Amino acid sequence: MPLRVGPFVRCRLGATLLALWLVFAGFTCTGSEHAATATLPASFSDLLPHFLVEPEDEFIVKNKPVTLSCRSTPATQIYFKCNGEWVHQDDHLIERTIDPATALPVMQVTIDITRQQVEKIFGLDEYWCQCVAWSTTGTQKSQKAYIRIAYLRKNFEEEPQGKEVALDQEVLLRCHPPEGVPQAEVEWQRNEDVIDPASDPNFFITADHNLVIKKARLADTGNYTCVAKNIVARRKSTSATVLVYVDGGWSEWSKWSACGADCSTWRSRECTQPSPGTGGKDCQGLDLQSLNCTSEQCPQTVGGAEDVALYVGMVAVALCLTLLLIVVVLVYRRKKEGLDADVTDSSILTTGFQPMGIKPSKPENSHLLTIQPDLTTTTTSYQGTLRSRHDTTGKFSMTNGPLLDPLPNGSHTMHNGKLNSDPAEFVSRLSTQSYFKTLPRDVANTSYGTFNFLGGRLTIPNTGISLLIPPEAIPRGKIYEIYLTVQRKEDLRLPLAGCQTLLSPVVSCGPPGVVLSRPVILSMDHCSDACLDNWAVRLKKQNYEGTWEDVLLMGEELVSEPYYCQLEAETCRLFSEQLGTFALVGESLHMGAAKRLRLVLFSDAYCSTLEYNIRVYCMDDTQDVFKEVMQMERQLGGRLIDEPHVLLFKDSYHNLRLSIHDMPQAHWRSKLLAGYQEIPFYHIWNGSQRYLHCTFTLERLSLSTCELTCQLCVWQVEGEGQSFGLDFNIAKDTRAVDSEFLLMDSNATALAGPSAFQIPYLIRQKICGSLDAPCPNGADWRMLAQRLKLERHMIFFASKASPTSVILDLWEAQHFHSGNINQLATVMADIGKQEAMIFLVSDGEC
Repeated sequence: MPLRVGPFVRCRLGATLLALWLVFAGFTCTGSEHAATATLPASFSDLLPHFLVEPEDEFIVKNKPVTLSCRSTPATQIYFKCNGEWVHQDDHLIERTIDPATALPVMQVTIDITRQQVEKIFGLDEYWCQCVAWSTTGTQKSQKAYIRIAYLRKNFEEEPQGKEVALDQEVLLRCHPPEGVPQAEVEWQRNEDVIDPASDPNFFITADHNLVIKKARLADTGNYTCVAKNIVARRKSTSATVLVYVDGGWSEWSKWSACGADCSTWRSRECTQPSPGTGGKDCQGLDLQSLNCTSEQCPQTVGGAEDVALYVGMVAVALCLTLLLIVVVLVYRRKKEGLDADVTDSSILTTGFQPMGIKPSKPENSHLLTIQPDLTTTTTSYQGTLRSRHDTTGKFSMTNGPLLDPLPNGSHTMHNGKLNSDPAEFVSRLSTQSYFKTLPRDVANTSYGTFNFLGGRLTIPNTGISLLIPPEAIPRGKIYEIYLTVQRKEDLRLPLAGCQTLLSPVVSCGPPGVVLSRPVILSMDHCSDACLDNWAVRLKKQNYEGTWEDVLLMGEELVSEPYYCQLEAETCRLFSEQLGTFALVGESLHMGAAKRLRLVLFSDAYCSTLEYNIRVYCMDDTQDVFKEVMQMERQLGGRLIDEPHVLLFKDSYHNLRLSIHDMPQAHWRSKLLAGYQEIPFYHIWNGSQRYLHCTFTLERLSLSTCELTCQLCVWQVEGEGQSFGLDFNIAKDTRAVDSEFLLMDSNATALAGPSAFQIPYLIRQKICGSLDAPCPNGADWRMLAQRLKLERHMIFFASKASPTSVILDLWEAQHFHSGNINQLATVMADIGKQEAMIFLVSDGEC
């Protein structure tokens, strides 16, 4: 039974009382507050302390402290020293006992080390502790014990890649586990079952964690996963599909056949040793050979009048074809000469423009060629540059809508907001400048226009991306040629770290460096759940050197900065006083953060075989990505088989799984080897991969089967999922890819001047003059912001010279396609401003 006494207990025993010492050998002297100091008997005073137990290396898991122990005999004092500093004596827990075998006193000391202590020096040096024991003869130091914080990174440094291998071929699947402390142990799984090389010697795991299949068997086909684990966590790599195929092999040739009536003999062979399987290649070469028989073996036949008639007929046909070809050539040359004469006599090449109704005169009326055309008599109007009738190289259909047309003499005049120009030539011209080297030459995703102080709007159809240039944003007297384009994600990768993910398209507007008097508004879609409690959303901008900088943290905007963001449910409105390349990047604050994914299902429009493919795309829920997929599927000849669905994808590090169930087994079967397909978490989360999809290959048992009903299940591992019912006829192309989905936005891509805004310019000026001035009863711009539910941005509005104009700019950006100007007039009437009645005036009266 231990005997507990006060601190600094001294157990004094004389050398002559050795027997009494042995009587008390079973007692323990313990001091819990301080390190102990004991006086050794004279017979043991010349012994140096030696350690029975030394502190060992430990790992701190999460926030749980670790305990270090040290035991020594004989010792008068024991202290711990950590990273060169003595541990306070109050942090030691001391226990003294007597070794019954040697009668020597034994002293044991323990201390606790917390995560906070280790993190104080994290990155400078490794945290270590050492035990120091004293006796009357001297001191001894124990070994150093290193205390490290245990962790396991999420990303594998190298993941296994799927392969298609031939039968009996060696297979190497590489795996480099994530960095971790302690180092992760690695195991391999096939179809979720652990691979044990001891029980199956066909498998071998190398020292650097790679899996070797010595000879591939058909049974080795499956999904292989590398699993890394340590005391902290367990990580799974992306599954790699290994498909073992069998190439076909020829059998032996058969014996030569007897010589037939056609004086030939033949032999054959079959592709059955082995037969091709699991996607293997068919046998190469001929399966039938024939040879001419010798004259002795060939059956004798007598030629007669039939052979002569055959040869005569063939010669006659050849002569007829030759004569017919000569006649066709002569007719063609004569017609061509007549056309050349008409062109030579035509006045088109000598007098320029001529009304289409006038027919060229014959040579005998050549005096008419000098008559100038009467342009006043034509009934049709012509606008634009005069071109020769045969010059069509510069024509292109207008997609960039109303613009300002610069005149040759340097002055600029508004022509109804329309511009005749070539977008490819404009993009090519910009790309020659040094700061436009990264501008993509993608005319379909680029919009441009020429603007002055009246402002305007650029829109990229079917992408949700637009740039509003408010009136007076461009200084008076200035004219800017401005572009708006979407960058491809694979061409311009953002540096993402940790839990960061791309939430929006990468949008460029420029040219950068132009002087703006007021902020423009850039609108683009985002795919976050729009809950700022779950996210730290940052606006990134690319500088002139090509590096990305954080220019804004959502929720912590400063009115003095040139950027300000409004995050709506699906759209981000960016107020910017500078043009450039922008993108929204989000960092999840906890596992409740979620991205919106859009699930779109396609299949082949026409299916004439037993196999039928269903492609399930998992993309960010933004219109620009949806547009790209729709255009690609239209080129592939695909069709939509269901409405797009939205799925919330959480930051839980779990992969996305997809499977098809409940097919009528009597008519359909799946050709997948596994029960589900899996998309890795990071392929979805980083948002940098386009066209991410899974393909389900189904097989109908009969060509007459056209009806398909099934359930598509999509879920995140260890999370919630969704199930969609599919019921359609594969023989009926009921939903074309380019139906209503690619015709959602048919407006002009560029609008300049008054046509770009719903509120007329003069009326806008009157509203600003009425509401900008503070009103005692609050009937000013502040009430307008409240009625439009924009009160969260009051501080930003108040920082501007004209708060009302900024509010109206935001209203124009939000409601350009769907806004009702009468609703805005009603809001003005509620505020008590008579200017609302002006909204009812027609365009002609304005």
